[in-house]
Amino acid sequence: MKRQILDAARVLFLEQGFEKTSIRNIAEVIEYSAGTIYLYFKDKNEILFALHVEAFGALMIALQTGVMSETDPFERLVALGKHYLKYAFENPELYDLMFVMTAPMETIECRDEIWGDGERAFDVLKLVIGECMKAGYFVEEDNETISVMMWSLVHGLATLHLRRRTMIFPEERRVQLLEDAYAKFTEIIKHYKK
Repeated sequence: MKRQILDAARVLFLEQGFEKTSIRNIAEVIEYSAGTIYLYFKDKNEILFALHVEAFGALMIALQTGVMSETDPFERLVALGKHYLKYAFENPELYDLMFVMTAPMETIECRDEIWGDGERAFDVLKLVIGECMKAGYFVEEDNETISVMMWSLVHGLATLHLRRRTMIFPEERRVQLLEDAYAKFTEIIKHYKK
């Protein structure tokens, strides 16, 4: 039942928006009463938060897969970005929920919590950047600044595609063009070594 509630809510949040979705709407989709939903979640904020946590768990698995398969620190960084993009392209609804919709962040703020899931994902990136620095890349640069630069690039590429801003290119080239742009960027910064 919990899975049905989460699946229905995810679809409605993305189709109608968080604000326009009600517990009653979710109940109609799963063909149960609204009271049934309250047995599992206290309100729609809690449902959204559960979806957010679940999506980040899947992203973390994808990122860890990316970093564990490479021994060279810079290649690990390249793989991390590739796996981030792959996750975004293969899970557009979850990516939207995690990084584009503002509602999950408002829910976290209401709980007076830090964005733990985002922080853990960012810490993986900082760890890999730190390993690159030890290997001579980005010397005398700030780890956090370089990490934000890398995150901004992959997030920007993913969002351009998922928000359909790449429609100016032929459909068969869109994803490849973004992957090529990432490869070119990493090729350029690879020379940022002392």
